[in-house]
Amino acid sequence: MKQRTIRKPVELQGQGLFTGEPALLRFRPAKPYSGVIFNLQTNGKVVRIPALVENITKRARRSSIRNGTAAIETVEHCLSAISGLGIDNIEIDLTGHEVPSMDGSSAPFVQALQDADVEEQDAPRELFLITDMVRVQDGDAELVALPPLPSDPDQLEIHYVLDYGPQTPIGYQSKIVKVTPDNFIREIAPARTFLLEQEAHYMRAQGIGTHLGYQDLVIFGNGGPIENQLRYPEECVRHKILDLIGDLRLIGRMIAGRVYARKSGHALNHELVRQLLAIEQKKKLNAQMTGKPLLDIRQIQRIVPHRYPFLLVDRVIELDGTQRAVGIKNVTYNEAFFQGHYPGQPIMPGVLILDALSQMGGILFSQELDLKGKQAVLISMDKVKFRRPVMPGDQLILEVEAIRVKSRTGHLRGTARVGDELAAEAEIKFMLADTDAIWG
Repeated sequence: MKQRTIRKPVELQGQGLFTGEPALLRFRPAKPYSGVIFNLQTNGKVVRIPALVENITKRARRSSIRNGTAAIETVEHCLSAISGLGIDNIEIDLTGHEVPSMDGSSAPFVQALQDADVEEQDAPRELFLITDMVRVQDGDAELVALPPLPSDPDQLEIHYVLDYGPQTPIGYQSKIVKVTPDNFIREIAPARTFLLEQEAHYMRAQGIGTHLGYQDLVIFGNGGPIENQLRYPEECVRHKILDLIGDLRLIGRMIAGRVYARKSGHALNHELVRQLLAIEQKKKLNAQMTGKPLLDIRQIQRIVPHRYPFLLVDRVIELDGTQRAVGIKNVTYNEAFFQGHYPGQPIMPGVLILDALSQMGGILFSQELDLKGKQAVLISMDKVKFRRPVMPGDQLILEVEAIRVKSRTGHLRGTARVGDELAAEAEIKFMLADTDAIWG
């Protein structure tokens, strides 16, 4: 199966659901492997915010993403349309801080994307495949993710159970849907945001949604929708599925598997995405640690000038160009520093954990062609935190990610982990000096 984008730009505009802020949204084609990127135009600048769960910022009743101080509210209906139509890569320009709510559904976004002509790209699709059962729970709300059926290995199927109780006009609703473009357009996209009347009054009292009327979303009074008509008898559960599809897209790819949901909301949806990504990352890391390293100790010695007892990287298992690198330090009782740090209670000195991250930074920066023949010399560390002790028998996973690299300086973020536990973290700056100049 091929990746997909749109053929031409298309625009729509409206007000945000929560803020009422007017905004112009423009969909644009994107290159393969780009994913979904929001470009927020604010204060004369453009802030890029990938639609990933790592960028989620905590909000009530919606999904919002952030880069630094710049945030975009209520991205889920737009993301749901993108996933529902099977679009892998797209750029989304936005002039306001909230995605337009339109009619409270995904249908207007679907129509705009269809007008832009969805087309295949010359690149294979990289599905996120659910391989293990994962369950997350919050009170009586839960989500369970399961692998896809053998008959539908590339399919996402959602079963949602909504239960507001017999005393409410919403009551109990349940629906199962296979998320294909046709099914999404016909059964899910038109389902609108809904509220109970008391919820709407509370939000208005908080100054939220004061621009909205009964025609702008579905508000349930004791007798049913107020001054509005349902598009489906069970429109509420369909909208919950719509939200879940949008939130699942925060995994960064199209997803295959089965998801059972009961009374879940955005926060629980986000937690399921985090758990799924953590399992994938753990499996990937285990495979890398047991397989052949990208750089073994002999290759590392050609890059890093350190030698015993200060060479603190044993192998490099991942290199993502000049942006990210992952290495391993196996900590044994034979380390020289354990003789005095501390007798009877061996703990790896924190400064050496940081030095191991610095060495990983030197390895990462060495991948830049323009920096060949230069040596990374440490000049500062910021935001240093130690989270747990590192002791004999531990295996340190050293990860560094470039923040900024110039001709004479480098800036990276580093983390050291033992299994899933964070041991240390820091931002590290280097001077990139000519090797001859250092020793000259």
